[in-house]
Amino acid sequence: MTHLNSLTGQVAALANAHVLVVGDVMLDRFVSGTVERISPEAPIPVFQTGAEKLMPGGAGNVAANVVALGGSATLIGVIGDDESGRALAALFNGQDRLRVQTVSDGARPTTVKTRYVAQGQQVLRADSEQCHAVPDKLAARLMGLVDAALPLAGALVLSDYGKGVLTVDLLNQIIAKANARGLPVVVDPHGRDFGRYRGAGFVSPNRAELALASTTATQTTEQILVAAQRVMADSEITNMLVTRSEDGMSLIAHDGTATHFGAEAREVFDVAGAGDTVVAAFAAALAGGIEVMEAVALANTVAGIVVTKAGTAVVSAHELIAYSHEAGLKSSDAKVRPLDEALRVAAGWRERGLRIGFTNGAFDLLHPGHIASLSQAKDHCDRLVVALNSDASVRGLKGPTRPIQSEAARAMVLGAMTQVDLVVIFGDETPLALIKAIRPDVLVKGGDYRVDQVVGADVVQSYGGTVILADYVDGHSTTRTVSRMAG
Repeated sequence: MTHLNSLTGQVAALANAHVLVVGDVMLDRFVSGTVERISPEAPIPVFQTGAEKLMPGGAGNVAANVVALGGSATLIGVIGDDESGRALAALFNGQDRLRVQTVSDGARPTTVKTRYVAQGQQVLRADSEQCHAVPDKLAARLMGLVDAALPLAGALVLSDYGKGVLTVDLLNQIIAKANARGLPVVVDPHGRDFGRYRGAGFVSPNRAELALASTTATQTTEQILVAAQRVMADSEITNMLVTRSEDGMSLIAHDGTATHFGAEAREVFDVAGAGDTVVAAFAAALAGGIEVMEAVALANTVAGIVVTKAGTAVVSAHELIAYSHEAGLKSSDAKVRPLDEALRVAAGWRERGLRIGFTNGAFDLLHPGHIASLSQAKDHCDRLVVALNSDASVRGLKGPTRPIQSEAARAMVLGAMTQVDLVVIFGDETPLALIKAIRPDVLVKGGDYRVDQVVGADVVQSYGGTVILADYVDGHSTTRTVSRMAG
Protein backbone atom coordinates (compact mmCIF):
# COMPACT_ATOMS: atom_id res chain seq x y z
CA MET A 1 0.00 0.00 0.00
CA THR A 2 1.02 3.59 -0.58
CA HIS A 3 2.32 5.77 2.25
CA LEU A 4 1.07 9.31 1.69
CA ASN A 5 2.01 12.10 4.07
CA SER A 6 -0.21 14.83 2.68
CA LEU A 7 -3.97 15.00 2.79
CA THR A 8 -3.85 16.30 -0.77
CA GLY A 9 -2.03 13.17 -1.86
CA GLN A 10 -4.57 10.99 -0.12
CA VAL A 11 -7.45 12.75 -1.85
CA ALA A 12 -5.74 12.13 -5.19
CA ALA A 13 -5.45 8.42 -4.32
CA LEU A 14 -9.19 8.24 -3.60
CA ALA A 15 -9.90 8.96 -7.26
CA ASN A 16 -8.60 5.46 -8.05
CA ALA A 17 -10.82 3.75 -5.47
CA HIS A 18 -13.78 1.56 -6.37
CA VAL A 19 -15.81 0.25 -3.43
CA LEU A 20 -18.51 -2.39 -3.52
CA VAL A 21 -21.21 -1.59 -0.94
CA VAL A 22 -23.73 -4.29 -0.01
CA GLY A 23 -26.42 -4.04 2.62
CA ASP A 24 -29.50 -2.24 3.89
CA VAL A 25 -30.46 0.63 1.58
CA MET A 26 -32.79 3.13 3.23
CA LEU A 27 -34.49 6.44 2.59
CA ASP A 28 -33.80 9.16 5.15
CA ARG A 29 -36.47 11.87 5.40
CA PHE A 30 -35.79 15.07 7.31
CA VAL A 31 -38.84 17.20 8.05
CA SER A 32 -37.95 20.62 9.42
CA GLY A 33 -40.41 22.69 11.37
CA THR A 34 -41.07 24.55 14.58
CA VAL A 35 -42.34 23.70 18.05
CA GLU A 36 -43.89 26.65 19.86
CA ARG A 37 -46.54 25.10 22.11
CA ILE A 38 -47.72 22.01 23.92
CA SER A 39 -50.83 20.21 22.71
CA PRO A 40 -53.98 20.81 24.80
CA GLU A 41 -54.92 17.18 24.11
CA ALA A 42 -51.85 15.58 25.69
CA PRO A 43 -48.49 16.70 27.17
CA ILE A 44 -46.74 16.54 23.80
CA PRO A 45 -45.22 19.25 21.59
CA VAL A 46 -47.12 20.48 18.55
CA PHE A 47 -44.82 20.21 15.53
CA GLN A 48 -45.55 22.67 12.72
CA THR A 49 -44.17 21.03 9.58
CA GLY A 50 -42.03 22.90 7.09
CA ALA A 51 -39.62 21.82 4.37
CA GLU A 52 -38.75 18.20 3.68
CA LYS A 53 -35.39 16.81 2.55
CA LEU A 54 -34.72 13.30 1.23
CA MET A 55 -31.33 11.57 1.45
CA PRO A 56 -30.10 8.03 0.82
CA GLY A 57 -29.46 6.29 4.13
CA GLY A 58 -27.65 3.18 5.34
CA ALA A 59 -25.72 1.47 2.56
CA GLY A 60 -26.90 4.21 0.20
CA ASN A 61 -25.23 6.83 2.35
CA VAL A 62 -22.01 4.82 2.40
CA ALA A 63 -21.95 4.68 -1.40
CA ALA A 64 -22.81 8.38 -1.68
CA ASN A 65 -19.89 9.25 0.62
CA VAL A 66 -17.45 7.15 -1.43
CA VAL A 67 -18.50 9.06 -4.57
CA ALA A 68 -18.38 12.44 -2.82
CA LEU A 69 -14.80 11.72 -1.73
CA GLY A 70 -13.86 11.27 -5.38
CA GLY A 71 -14.05 7.48 -5.67
CA SER A 72 -16.54 5.26 -7.44
CA ALA A 73 -18.93 2.70 -5.99
CA THR A 74 -21.28 -0.14 -6.80
CA LEU A 75 -24.31 -0.32 -4.50
CA ILE A 76 -26.25 -3.57 -4.07
CA GLY A 77 -29.35 -3.89 -1.90
CA VAL A 78 -33.11 -4.25 -1.70
CA ILE A 79 -35.80 -1.57 -2.09
CA GLY A 80 -39.56 -1.85 -2.25
CA ASP A 81 -41.80 -1.40 -5.25
CA ASP A 82 -43.32 1.72 -3.72
CA GLU A 83 -43.20 5.50 -3.75
CA SER A 84 -40.31 5.62 -1.28
CA GLY A 85 -38.33 3.20 -3.43
CA ARG A 86 -38.89 5.36 -6.49
CA ALA A 87 -37.86 8.45 -4.54
CA LEU A 88 -34.70 6.67 -3.43
CA ALA A 89 -33.92 5.59 -6.99
CA ALA A 90 -34.35 9.17 -8.16
CA LEU A 91 -31.73 10.33 -5.65
CA PHE A 92 -29.18 8.06 -7.30
CA ASN A 93 -29.93 9.17 -10.87
CA GLY A 94 -27.21 11.13 -12.62
CA GLN A 95 -24.36 9.87 -10.41
CA ASP A 96 -21.59 9.22 -12.90
CA ARG A 97 -19.38 7.24 -10.53
CA LEU A 98 -22.16 5.29 -8.79
CA ARG A 99 -23.60 2.06 -10.14
CA VAL A 100 -26.82 1.06 -8.33
CA GLN A 101 -28.13 -2.49 -8.56
CA THR A 102 -31.14 -3.01 -6.34
CA VAL A 103 -33.66 -5.84 -6.38
CA SER A 104 -37.28 -5.44 -5.40
CA ASP A 105 -39.38 -7.54 -3.09
CA GLY A 106 -43.05 -6.83 -3.77
CA ALA A 107 -43.99 -7.81 -0.22
CA ARG A 108 -41.26 -5.73 1.38
CA PRO A 109 -41.58 -1.93 1.62
CA THR A 110 -38.60 0.39 1.35
CA THR A 111 -37.11 1.13 4.77
CA VAL A 112 -37.76 4.78 5.65
CA LYS A 113 -36.48 6.76 8.63
CA THR A 114 -38.29 10.06 9.12
CA ARG A 115 -36.70 12.59 11.47
CA TYR A 116 -38.62 15.66 12.63
CA VAL A 117 -36.29 18.55 13.40
CA ALA A 118 -37.20 21.79 15.17
CA GLN A 119 -34.81 24.56 16.17
CA GLY A 120 -31.90 22.39 15.05
CA GLN A 121 -32.86 19.45 17.29
CA GLN A 122 -34.56 16.16 16.50
CA VAL A 123 -37.87 15.92 18.34
CA LEU A 124 -39.08 12.60 16.89
CA ARG A 125 -37.96 9.77 14.62
CA ALA A 126 -40.50 7.55 12.92
CA ASP A 127 -39.36 4.32 11.20
CA SER A 128 -41.25 2.37 8.55
CA GLU A 129 -39.64 -1.02 7.96
CA GLN A 130 -39.79 -4.79 7.87
CA CYS A 131 -36.83 -6.62 9.35
CA HIS A 132 -37.44 -10.28 8.53
CA ALA A 133 -34.78 -12.08 6.49
CA VAL A 134 -35.08 -11.81 2.72
CA PRO A 135 -36.29 -15.05 1.08
CA ASP A 136 -33.68 -17.46 -0.33
CA LYS A 137 -34.62 -16.64 -3.91
CA LEU A 138 -33.98 -12.93 -3.36
CA ALA A 139 -30.71 -13.66 -1.51
CA ALA A 140 -29.55 -15.73 -4.50
CA ARG A 141 -30.24 -12.79 -6.82
CA LEU A 142 -28.22 -10.51 -4.55
CA MET A 143 -25.33 -12.99 -4.51
CA GLY A 144 -25.36 -13.07 -8.29
CA LEU A 145 -25.00 -9.30 -8.41
CA VAL A 146 -22.16 -9.44 -5.88
CA ASP A 147 -20.34 -12.10 -7.93
CA ALA A 148 -20.46 -9.86 -10.98
CA ALA A 149 -19.32 -6.76 -9.07
CA LEU A 150 -16.44 -8.21 -7.01
CA PRO A 151 -13.85 -8.23 -9.85
CA LEU A 152 -14.19 -4.43 -10.21
CA ALA A 153 -13.84 -3.63 -6.52
CA GLY A 154 -10.81 -2.54 -4.51
CA ALA A 155 -12.63 -2.94 -1.19
CA LEU A 156 -15.95 -4.24 0.12
CA VAL A 157 -18.29 -2.62 2.66
CA LEU A 158 -21.05 -4.64 4.33
CA SER A 159 -23.56 -2.15 5.75
CA ASP A 160 -25.71 -4.07 8.21
CA TYR A 161 -28.62 -2.23 9.83
CA GLY A 162 -30.44 -5.42 10.79
CA LYS A 163 -33.19 -5.07 8.19
CA GLY A 164 -32.83 -8.67 7.00
CA VAL A 165 -30.83 -8.22 3.79
CA LEU A 166 -27.49 -9.48 5.11
CA THR A 167 -28.44 -12.97 6.25
CA VAL A 168 -25.78 -15.16 7.88
CA ASP A 169 -25.56 -17.36 4.80
CA LEU A 170 -25.21 -14.37 2.47
CA LEU A 171 -22.57 -12.81 4.72
CA ASN A 172 -20.56 -16.03 4.80
CA GLN A 173 -20.61 -16.31 1.00
CA ILE A 174 -19.69 -12.67 0.35
CA ILE A 175 -16.87 -12.54 2.92
CA ALA A 176 -15.36 -15.82 1.69
CA LYS A 177 -15.37 -14.69 -1.94
CA ALA A 178 -13.95 -11.26 -1.10
CA ASN A 179 -11.17 -12.85 0.99
CA ALA A 180 -10.35 -15.21 -1.85
CA ARG A 181 -9.74 -12.15 -4.03
CA GLY A 182 -7.66 -10.44 -1.36
CA LEU A 183 -10.16 -7.58 -0.97
CA PRO A 184 -10.32 -5.63 2.31
CA VAL A 185 -13.69 -6.34 3.94
CA VAL A 186 -15.08 -3.53 6.12
CA VAL A 187 -18.25 -4.19 8.15
CA ASP A 188 -20.58 -1.68 9.76
CA PRO A 189 -22.14 -4.13 12.25
CA HIS A 190 -25.50 -4.60 13.93
CA GLY A 191 -26.74 -6.57 16.91
CA ARG A 192 -25.14 -8.75 19.56
CA ASP A 193 -23.63 -11.50 17.42
CA PHE A 194 -20.49 -10.36 15.61
CA GLY A 195 -19.87 -14.00 14.75
CA ARG A 196 -22.05 -13.22 11.73
CA TYR A 197 -19.01 -11.39 10.30
CA ARG A 198 -16.55 -14.24 10.79
CA GLY A 199 -13.50 -13.78 8.59
CA ALA A 200 -13.96 -10.03 8.02
CA GLY A 201 -10.77 -7.97 7.98
CA PHE A 202 -12.26 -4.90 9.69
CA VAL A 203 -15.43 -4.48 11.76
CA SER A 204 -16.28 -0.92 12.79
CA PRO A 205 -18.70 -0.65 15.73
CA ASN A 206 -19.34 2.43 17.78
CA ARG A 207 -18.89 2.33 21.53
CA ALA A 208 -22.51 1.30 22.23
CA GLU A 209 -22.47 -1.44 19.57
CA LEU A 210 -19.26 -2.88 21.00
CA ALA A 211 -20.76 -2.86 24.51
CA LEU A 212 -23.80 -4.77 23.23
CA ALA A 213 -21.71 -7.37 21.41
CA SER A 214 -19.22 -7.87 24.26
CA THR A 215 -21.72 -7.57 27.16
CA THR A 216 -19.15 -5.44 28.94
CA ALA A 217 -18.46 -1.76 29.60
CA THR A 218 -16.76 0.34 26.92
CA GLN A 219 -16.31 3.72 28.58
CA THR A 220 -12.54 3.79 28.98
CA THR A 221 -9.73 2.98 26.56
CA GLU A 222 -8.83 -0.08 28.62
CA GLN A 223 -12.43 -1.32 28.63
CA ILE A 224 -12.68 -0.88 24.86
CA LEU A 225 -9.50 -2.90 24.35
CA VAL A 226 -10.78 -5.75 26.54
CA ALA A 227 -14.22 -5.71 24.88
CA ALA A 228 -12.77 -5.70 21.36
CA GLN A 229 -10.41 -8.58 22.09
CA ARG A 230 -13.25 -10.61 23.60
CA VAL A 231 -15.44 -10.13 20.54
CA MET A 232 -12.62 -10.78 18.05
CA ALA A 233 -11.58 -13.97 19.83
CA ASP A 234 -15.12 -15.31 19.56
CA SER A 235 -15.74 -14.26 15.96
CA GLU A 236 -12.39 -14.59 14.10
CA ILE A 237 -12.41 -10.91 13.11
CA THR A 238 -8.94 -9.66 12.18
CA ASN A 239 -9.20 -5.98 13.21
CA MET A 240 -11.72 -3.77 14.93
CA LEU A 241 -12.05 -0.04 14.22
CA VAL A 242 -14.01 1.37 17.15
CA THR A 243 -15.50 4.85 16.77
CA ARG A 244 -15.57 6.62 20.13
CA SER A 245 -17.52 9.86 19.56
CA GLU A 246 -15.69 12.76 21.19
CA ASP A 247 -12.71 10.49 21.99
CA GLY A 248 -11.86 9.69 18.36
CA MET A 249 -11.18 6.16 17.10
CA SER A 250 -9.22 3.06 18.08
CA LEU A 251 -7.81 0.47 15.67
CA ILE A 252 -7.37 -2.81 17.55
CA ALA A 253 -5.72 -5.85 15.98
CA HIS A 254 -6.52 -9.47 16.86
CA ASP A 255 -3.26 -9.74 18.82
CA GLY A 256 -4.26 -6.83 21.05
CA THR A 257 -2.11 -4.18 19.40
CA ALA A 258 -4.02 -0.89 19.59
CA THR A 259 -3.56 2.51 17.98
CA HIS A 260 -5.69 5.41 19.16
CA PHE A 261 -6.62 8.46 17.08
CA GLY A 262 -7.79 11.59 18.89
CA ALA A 263 -10.97 13.30 17.72
CA GLU A 264 -10.61 16.27 15.40
CA ALA A 265 -11.30 19.54 17.23
CA ARG A 266 -14.52 20.62 15.50
CA GLU A 267 -18.03 21.67 16.40
CA VAL A 268 -20.43 18.70 16.71
CA PHE A 269 -23.83 19.48 15.23
CA ASP A 270 -25.35 16.14 14.17
CA VAL A 271 -24.01 12.58 14.30
CA ALA A 272 -26.70 11.09 12.01
CA GLY A 273 -24.98 8.90 9.41
CA ALA A 274 -21.48 9.57 10.77
CA GLY A 275 -20.74 5.84 11.00
CA ASP A 276 -21.59 5.45 7.30
CA THR A 277 -19.12 8.20 6.47
CA VAL A 278 -16.35 6.59 8.53
CA VAL A 279 -16.59 3.18 6.84
CA ALA A 280 -16.93 4.84 3.42
CA ALA A 281 -13.78 6.92 3.90
CA PHE A 282 -11.81 4.03 5.40
CA ALA A 283 -12.81 1.55 2.69
CA ALA A 284 -12.20 4.09 -0.10
CA ALA A 285 -8.74 4.80 1.31
CA LEU A 286 -7.90 1.09 1.38
CA ALA A 287 -9.26 0.68 -2.16
CA GLY A 288 -7.08 3.61 -3.24
CA GLY A 289 -3.96 1.88 -1.93
CA ILE A 290 -3.51 4.00 1.19
CA GLU A 291 -1.75 2.31 4.12
CA VAL A 292 -4.07 1.16 6.95
CA MET A 293 -2.98 3.63 9.63
CA GLU A 294 -3.26 6.57 7.23
CA ALA A 295 -6.65 5.25 6.09
CA VAL A 296 -7.86 5.38 9.70
CA ALA A 297 -6.45 8.88 10.14
CA LEU A 298 -8.23 9.98 6.97
CA ALA A 299 -11.51 8.44 8.16
CA ASN A 300 -11.06 10.24 11.48
CA THR A 301 -10.60 13.56 9.69
CA VAL A 302 -13.69 12.95 7.53
CA ALA A 303 -15.72 12.08 10.64
CA GLY A 304 -14.69 15.37 12.21
CA ILE A 305 -16.08 17.22 9.20
CA VAL A 306 -19.36 15.32 8.74
CA VAL A 307 -20.55 15.80 12.33
CA THR A 308 -20.58 19.56 11.74
CA LYS A 309 -23.38 19.08 9.20
CA ALA A 310 -27.10 18.69 9.70
CA GLY A 311 -28.74 15.35 8.93
CA THR A 312 -27.41 12.53 6.77
CA ALA A 313 -24.57 14.15 4.87
CA VAL A 314 -21.50 13.48 2.76
CA VAL A 315 -17.98 14.92 2.80
CA SER A 316 -16.51 15.96 -0.53
CA ALA A 317 -12.93 15.74 -1.78
CA HIS A 318 -13.02 19.53 -2.08
CA GLU A 319 -13.86 19.83 1.63
CA LEU A 320 -10.90 17.63 2.51
CA ILE A 321 -8.57 19.85 0.50
CA ALA A 322 -10.03 22.94 2.15
CA TYR A 323 -9.61 21.27 5.53
CA SER A 324 -5.92 20.66 4.85
CA HIS A 325 -5.49 24.40 4.33
CA GLU A 326 -7.62 25.33 7.33
CA ALA A 327 -5.75 22.88 9.54
CA GLY A 328 -2.64 24.94 8.95
CA LEU A 329 -4.26 28.09 10.33
CA LYS A 330 -2.82 27.65 13.82
CA SER A 331 -0.42 30.55 14.37
CA SER A 332 -1.09 34.19 13.71
CA ASP A 333 1.03 34.35 10.55
CA ALA A 334 -0.55 31.12 9.21
CA LYS A 335 -3.92 32.88 9.09
CA VAL A 336 -2.54 35.26 6.47
CA ARG A 337 -3.35 33.79 3.06
CA PRO A 338 -3.22 34.90 -0.58
CA LEU A 339 -6.60 35.19 -2.30
CA ASP A 340 -6.53 31.82 -4.07
CA GLU A 341 -5.88 29.94 -0.82
CA ALA A 342 -8.40 32.09 1.05
CA LEU A 343 -11.05 31.17 -1.50
CA ARG A 344 -10.37 27.44 -0.98
CA VAL A 345 -10.62 27.80 2.79
CA ALA A 346 -13.83 29.83 2.51
CA ALA A 347 -15.34 27.26 0.13
CA GLY A 348 -14.68 24.55 2.73
CA TRP A 349 -16.37 26.63 5.40
CA ARG A 350 -19.35 27.21 3.16
CA GLU A 351 -19.76 23.51 2.35
CA ARG A 352 -19.88 22.82 6.08
CA GLY A 353 -22.73 25.31 6.42
CA LEU A 354 -20.66 27.90 8.30
CA ARG A 355 -21.63 31.56 8.10
CA ILE A 356 -18.79 33.71 6.68
CA GLY A 357 -18.30 37.31 7.76
CA PHE A 358 -16.15 39.98 6.10
CA THR A 359 -14.74 43.27 7.25
CA ASN A 360 -11.85 45.45 6.12
CA GLY A 361 -9.54 48.22 7.18
CA ALA A 362 -5.95 49.40 7.60
CA PHE A 363 -5.76 48.40 11.29
CA ASP A 364 -2.66 50.53 11.79
CA LEU A 365 -1.78 50.63 15.52
CA LEU A 366 -4.58 48.33 16.67
CA HIS A 367 -6.67 50.02 19.37
CA PRO A 368 -9.78 49.22 21.51
CA GLY A 369 -12.07 50.55 18.79
CA HIS A 370 -10.68 48.02 16.34
CA ILE A 371 -11.04 45.20 18.87
CA ALA A 372 -14.65 46.13 19.61
CA SER A 373 -15.45 46.25 15.89
CA LEU A 374 -13.88 42.85 15.21
CA SER A 375 -15.61 41.31 18.21
CA GLN A 376 -18.98 42.58 17.02
CA ALA A 377 -18.25 41.28 13.52
CA LYS A 378 -17.47 37.79 14.84
CA ASP A 379 -20.71 37.81 16.84
CA HIS A 380 -22.61 37.74 13.52
CA CYS A 381 -20.73 34.89 11.82
CA ASP A 382 -18.96 31.57 12.34
CA ARG A 383 -15.77 32.53 10.48
CA LEU A 384 -14.45 36.06 10.02
CA VAL A 385 -12.34 37.16 7.05
CA VAL A 386 -10.46 40.46 7.45
CA ALA A 387 -9.33 42.29 4.30
CA LEU A 388 -6.24 44.30 5.20
CA ASN A 389 -5.06 47.32 3.19
CA SER A 390 -1.53 46.87 1.83
CA ASP A 391 1.16 49.41 2.65
CA ALA A 392 0.77 51.06 -0.75
CA SER A 393 -2.99 51.20 -0.33
CA VAL A 394 -2.68 52.84 3.10
CA ARG A 395 -0.27 55.45 1.73
CA GLY A 396 -2.73 56.28 -1.01
CA LEU A 397 -5.55 56.73 1.51
CA LYS A 398 -3.76 58.38 4.45
CA GLY A 399 -0.61 59.98 3.08
CA PRO A 400 3.13 59.26 2.77
CA THR A 401 3.77 58.96 6.53
CA ARG A 402 1.46 56.00 6.93
CA PRO A 403 1.26 53.19 7.77
CA ILE A 404 3.12 53.20 11.06
CA GLN A 405 3.47 49.40 10.90
CA SER A 406 4.14 47.30 7.80
CA GLU A 407 1.44 45.14 6.26
CA ALA A 408 3.27 42.03 7.50
CA ALA A 409 3.28 43.30 11.08
CA ARG A 410 -0.36 44.41 10.93
CA ALA A 411 -1.42 41.09 9.45
CA MET A 412 0.40 39.13 12.15
CA VAL A 413 -1.24 41.16 14.92
CA LEU A 414 -4.68 40.60 13.38
CA GLY A 415 -3.98 36.90 13.01
CA ALA A 416 -3.16 36.66 16.72
CA MET A 417 -6.72 37.70 17.57
CA THR A 418 -9.15 34.88 18.30
CA GLN A 419 -11.95 36.78 16.55
CA VAL A 420 -10.11 36.61 13.23
CA ASP A 421 -10.01 33.41 11.16
CA LEU A 422 -8.41 34.60 7.93
CA VAL A 423 -6.48 37.69 6.78
CA VAL A 424 -6.20 38.69 3.12
CA ILE A 425 -4.02 41.66 2.11
CA PHE A 426 -5.33 43.72 -0.80
CA GLY A 427 -3.86 46.61 -2.74
CA ASP A 428 -6.91 48.12 -4.42
CA GLU A 429 -8.52 51.34 -3.27
CA THR A 430 -11.54 49.40 -2.05
CA PRO A 431 -12.13 45.71 -1.14
CA LEU A 432 -14.94 45.35 -3.71
CA ALA A 433 -13.11 42.73 -5.79
CA LEU A 434 -12.45 40.66 -2.66
CA ILE A 435 -16.09 40.88 -1.60
CA LYS A 436 -17.23 39.68 -5.03
CA ALA A 437 -14.75 36.79 -4.91
CA ILE A 438 -15.42 35.61 -1.35
CA ARG A 439 -19.20 36.32 -1.35
CA PRO A 440 -19.54 36.65 2.44
CA ASP A 441 -22.84 36.00 4.17
CA VAL A 442 -22.27 39.02 6.41
CA LEU A 443 -20.51 42.29 5.58
CA VAL A 444 -19.53 44.31 8.65
CA LYS A 445 -18.45 47.95 8.78
CA GLY A 446 -18.12 50.53 11.52
CA GLY A 447 -21.15 52.41 12.80
CA ASP A 448 -19.76 55.72 11.54
CA TYR A 449 -20.98 54.65 8.05
CA ARG A 450 -24.45 54.36 6.56
CA VAL A 451 -25.37 51.16 4.72
CA ASP A 452 -25.44 53.00 1.38
CA GLN A 453 -21.86 54.17 2.05
CA VAL A 454 -20.46 50.68 2.68
CA VAL A 455 -18.46 49.38 -0.27
CA GLY A 456 -19.93 46.10 -1.48
CA ALA A 457 -23.19 46.42 0.45
CA ASP A 458 -25.25 46.23 -2.72
CA VAL A 459 -23.34 43.14 -3.88
CA VAL A 460 -23.85 41.25 -0.61
CA GLN A 461 -27.52 42.21 -0.40
CA SER A 462 -28.09 41.14 -4.02
CA TYR A 463 -27.57 37.46 -3.16
CA GLY A 464 -29.36 37.58 0.22
CA GLY A 465 -26.43 38.50 2.45
CA THR A 466 -26.60 40.86 5.41
CA VAL A 467 -24.87 44.18 6.08
CA ILE A 468 -24.12 44.95 9.73
CA LEU A 469 -23.05 48.32 11.09
CA ALA A 470 -20.99 47.73 14.22
CA ASP A 471 -21.38 50.10 17.14
CA TYR A 472 -18.86 52.92 16.85
CA VAL A 473 -16.47 53.25 19.80
CA ASP A 474 -15.62 56.91 20.09
CA GLY A 475 -12.35 58.27 21.45
CA HIS A 476 -10.02 55.90 19.63
CA SER A 477 -8.24 56.85 16.42
CA THR A 478 -4.85 55.91 15.00
CA THR A 479 -4.62 59.29 13.27
CA ARG A 480 -5.20 61.16 16.55
CA THR A 481 -2.70 58.91 18.32
CA VAL A 482 -0.04 59.68 15.71
CA SER A 483 -0.77 63.40 15.99
CA ARG A 484 -0.36 63.32 19.77
CA MET A 485 2.95 61.48 19.38
CA ALA A 486 4.16 64.08 16.89
CA GLY A 487 3.03 67.02 19.06
